[in-house]
Amino acid sequence: MTLFKNLENLSQLIKVAKGEIKGDILLKNVNLVDVFSGEIHKTNVLLWKEFIAGIGEEYKEAHQVFDLEGKYLLPGLIDGHIHIESSLLCPSEFAKLVLSHGTTTIIADPHEIANVLGEKGIEYMLKASENLPFDIYFMVPSCVPATHMETAGGEIGIRNIENLLKEERILGLAEMMNFPGVILGVPEVLGKIKITRENKKIVDGHSPGLSGLNLQAYLCAGIESDHECTTQEEAKKKLRSGMRIMIREGSAAKNLEELLSIVNNENYHRCFFVSDDRHPEDLLNEGHMDYILRKAVKLGLNPVRAVQMVTLNTAQYFNLKRKGGIAPGYVADLVIVENLSDFKINKVFKSGKLVVEEAELIVDIPQYTDPSVLKTIHIKSISPDSFKIKDEGKKIKVIEIIPNQIVTKKLVINPKVRDEEIISDIENDILKLAVIERHRSTGNIGLGFVKGFGLKKGALGSSVAHDSHNIVVVGVDSYSMYLAVEEISKMEGGFVVVADEEIKASLSLPIAGLMSNESYEHVIEKLKKLLKSAKELGSKLENPFITLSFLALPVIPSLKLTDRGLVDVEEFKIVSLYE
Repeated sequence: MTLFKNLENLSQLIKVAKGEIKGDILLKNVNLVDVFSGEIHKTNVLLWKEFIAGIGEEYKEAHQVFDLEGKYLLPGLIDGHIHIESSLLCPSEFAKLVLSHGTTTIIADPHEIANVLGEKGIEYMLKASENLPFDIYFMVPSCVPATHMETAGGEIGIRNIENLLKEERILGLAEMMNFPGVILGVPEVLGKIKITRENKKIVDGHSPGLSGLNLQAYLCAGIESDHECTTQEEAKKKLRSGMRIMIREGSAAKNLEELLSIVNNENYHRCFFVSDDRHPEDLLNEGHMDYILRKAVKLGLNPVRAVQMVTLNTAQYFNLKRKGGIAPGYVADLVIVENLSDFKINKVFKSGKLVVEEAELIVDIPQYTDPSVLKTIHIKSISPDSFKIKDEGKKIKVIEIIPNQIVTKKLVINPKVRDEEIISDIENDILKLAVIERHRSTGNIGLGFVKGFGLKKGALGSSVAHDSHNIVVVGVDSYSMYLAVEEISKMEGGFVVVADEEIKASLSLPIAGLMSNESYEHVIEKLKKLLKSAKELGSKLENPFITLSFLALPVIPSLKLTDRGLVDVEEFKIVSLYE
């Protein structure tokens, strides 16, 4: 913060605090949620420029006074781990949505755009998030490409990481997904951690299901956190081993209800809330970190404790000095809510300026444009025959979806065969799945089958496919799948629903094939049409595009599909479709 770099500002702030100079804004008669003492007390809060000058009933005047009549004052909410790209929105549109829900700071992992464009993608995110009334910090992606079992468009090596760590808004190394590489002591992997530590920055973890001696070995490398816990026992073991636990509640993975009971008065300071991935319609309709607050309190967590876990705990972990609390000299990121049950937003102050009034954004946020992150879809010519799968007279492995989870199961079944070709088995909800390489025109196509979508006809396609973001398509027949891929290519990325040999709905995502350059209202309207069209085809998933995007993620158990083939994640290798 500039306060301690500018002695004149510091001197002025001290004079305001002593009452010698009138402050800018007085928030009068607030119930302050004190994340330091764990109390709620009625008081006044004085602001000067972007800082909190003082707290106490002694403060009675300022250039502008808000009598809040007992409303509750919280620190600005912080999301400690999110991928902006998964909102499908560029940074400025994302900021518009979440500011109105009380979020003033996020720590983002630009892993998705880095897998498409490498360091250039991260530079875009840095530039696109400058000069916003909203703080976006970043972690350098640790695993680009994520694995050797897929084709990515970008690469982030040790030299890239060293260069990016010089940026003030880059706080450390993002989720180290390659936990096998850490455990095996792979020099390239350990080198990324080493350079981060030498720069005195944080290393986030990503270790689903890891336990025993392997967990101990993973933590020896200096990894400090995990957001992948899905059971209480896993979270407890990681807490006992010194990890900070990020309790995740997003659009795809929802772990809050399972994990909340591990939080107690002795360990709460080692836990905080994150969203990881949050889709725009969920941000609009449910909220962001305010949604997590509501749900946590409804599940029985003390409201003050819940606020601590979405403000101070997060700020302290990421070494965000003078953020995450309400105290003299702290940055005036503040949220005023009606009560501590539904956390309805009344006002939001960002760096001492009123930016949200009655849950409505009242400031303009310009959008940054950069042509270099467009036109990223490059596929080799395909045809309907590209999706045909030959019968070899054997059983096949099938990916089975687990609703509301990004982990999957592995099934082994007898396939449905016609004319020596394995086809979709609609009656048993077994559909074709394909991943088409879209960065380097290699012609790679991974083919497989998935259970759980419920489609009766047509196909769904997406250029959002974690982590390498190749094109992923699920369908009943090869021709519909072909049409879906062709439309995505024409749009330069996006989502599409195909049926009866025509495009039923689509959403263009031209920024790296991941994000829209349109308003969040436009994106949400298009998504509604996509989801409606998918349901008309028989989809039984709440949001099949979220599910589809994670079926190509070969670091989450147990069976996934990439452009190079079927991946058994537990064996961490490509395996045959045939059993």
